Amino acid sequence: MVFFRNQFANVVEWEEFRDDMIFWKWSNKEIKKGSKLIIRPGQDAIFFNNGRIEGVFEQEGDYNIESEIIPFLSTLKGFKFGFNSGMRVEVLFVNTKEFTVRWGTQNPVLIPTPQLPGGMPIRANGTFNFKVSDYVALIDKIAGVRDSYLVEDVRIRITSALDQLLMKWISREGKDMFNLQANAHDIARGIREDLDMEILNNGITITGFNVMSFNYPKEIQDMITKTASHEMIGNVSKYQQISMTDGIASGKVQGGGAASDMAGMMMGMNMANEMMKNINQQGQGQNRGNNSGQGNGGGQGQGSGGSSSSGNAGSGASSGGQAKPNFCPNCGAKNEGANFCPNCGQKLG
Repeated sequence: MVFFRNQFANVVEWEEFRDDMIFWKWSNKEIKKGSKLIIRPGQDAIFFNNGRIEGVFEQEGDYNIESEIIPFLSTLKGFKFGFNSGMRVEVLFVNTKEFTVRWGTQNPVLIPTPQLPGGMPIRANGTFNFKVSDYVALIDKIAGVRDSYLVEDVRIRITSALDQLLMKWISREGKDMFNLQANAHDIARGIREDLDMEILNNGITITGFNVMSFNYPKEIQDMITKTASHEMIGNVSKYQQISMTDGIASGKVQGGGAASDMAGMMMGMNMANEMMKNINQQGQGQNRGNNSGQGNGGGQGQGSGGSSSSGNAGSGASSGGQAKPNFCPNCGAKNEGANFCPNCGQKLG
């Protein structure tokens, strides 16, 4: 124990408190008879000597060191204050709250994937939570050689290990490499467990780890977005029509130039094709109805008289037996049994 004269501190408190500070050491000062300890909400005060914890005080408030603190210290409780003498002690103030920190990959992480031989370059970001859990380990590993410790110090330590852990857990849990967000919970849980083991021996525990988003290169993200759009629309031709209509309505396709002419021609052709399909479908429905009626008339004719039966049957054969060409004689487009050409509208039968 070292004693000094005429250099006394009357109040022991966290003098340089910052919200992002994990601990701060009150050291190289002396206390004397009548000195007070001040503990504020969210703080613990740890008295220690030569790396050994003498006592931990967790309740907020003001304490008389001689009467309320010294009697509870393991090796210093026998010390009696002299009127003009003091005692050098070290007090570690610890911020007991849970810290929340944002993280992000510094460089793209190359995730092995069969689609890309060089690996899929992926960035990610999110948050993690931590708090001090073991004062003995904290003093032994960090506080014994540092006077303070910041959240930024922990963030640097965590992010230095994140790239390898992301590669490990994305490869293990990322069943769909183009939809990693679906497995974000499992990926984050595995990373949290590994990070906790990484810094647990420093007296700090990772209480939470979240992945907010995975970010792909622009080319791959554009491909994913385009694929998703096509799947949502389902009909690519309708998607093209809607896109062209939107372009004209918004003014992006305008004027009398080639773009506007092409747009108008494409819309006209699409509308004509749709109209011809509807006409053909209606015509086929009418033919089926007429053929059915002719067949019924022929049967009735046979039951009533021979001449009527013969006439109706002949009429039915003449009407229903007319063959339609396989190709339009006007434009050459292939015909699939329609009465009108689906390309130019030429009547076929």
